[in-house]
Amino acid sequence: MRHTLPIAPQFYVTAPQPCPYLDGRMERKLFTALQGENADRLNNSLSQQGFRRSQNVLYRPSCAECSACLSARIDVRRMTLSRSQRKILRRNEHLTRKTTSPWATEEQFTLFRRYLDERHADGGMADMDVFEFAAMIEETPIRSRVIEYTDELRELQAVSLTDVLDDGLSMVYSFYTPDRPRAGLGTFMILDHVRLAQELDLPYVYLGYWVPGSQKMGYKANFSGLEIYLGGEWQPMNDPEAYSHETHPLSTDPIAEQVANIQLPDRHPTGQRG
Repeated sequence: MRHTLPIAPQFYVTAPQPCPYLDGRMERKLFTALQGENADRLNNSLSQQGFRRSQNVLYRPSCAECSACLSARIDVRRMTLSRSQRKILRRNEHLTRKTTSPWATEEQFTLFRRYLDERHADGGMADMDVFEFAAMIEETPIRSRVIEYTDELRELQAVSLTDVLDDGLSMVYSFYTPDRPRAGLGTFMILDHVRLAQELDLPYVYLGYWVPGSQKMGYKANFSGLEIYLGGEWQPMNDPEAYSHETHPLSTDPIAEQVANIQLPDRHPTGQRG
């Protein structure tokens, strides 16, 4: 099914498939291609409206009877560290951050496979080979970086594929060694991205989707300063228990209405009009 606005891009909706977050649910995504000279502006604009990037595609959940998936970001100006988060920073203070261009390496893939086999052996990426991994890292038409964390022996411990937006850092995908379960490396990478955003004077760190009722996504609610995209706007999340994961046939607007409400960037920014 295709839905078209008066100007590019074109939006499509996927066929329903089993939801990876909530048992017994079916998921559906609204998506568009990310390409051309306007890719950066489109990515910035749609990221601010709850979309996420996967290679050359921007997508947002659009399930028929469920609206549990909520795009989440940290307002770094409001974020304060909890006692446990301070401990995690201390446990990983020996790690060194290195930022590189989005280029896949054998060392990254080896760590990626170990991470999947230990943590997500039955997930949708479990069968990803080295070529698909390279595509995930390298196929990006926008400003993306690979952020690596190494220990004192220069051994790779954690990796994040991160997009640099006008208003923040978007953590597209992260993975880390499964050999240090008490180190809290997943949390550490988010905390370090908050520090990096502060260094770059960027106000937000985008975390993808928070899903109430999903154990896989529950950790995102542990960060103070968290905002969620709900009802067409970003709002502070104060009480995670106040958000429902119950289904309702009227919880999602029709696809055509969703597309009509998407705000697209000016195709001819100031100073570049034809």
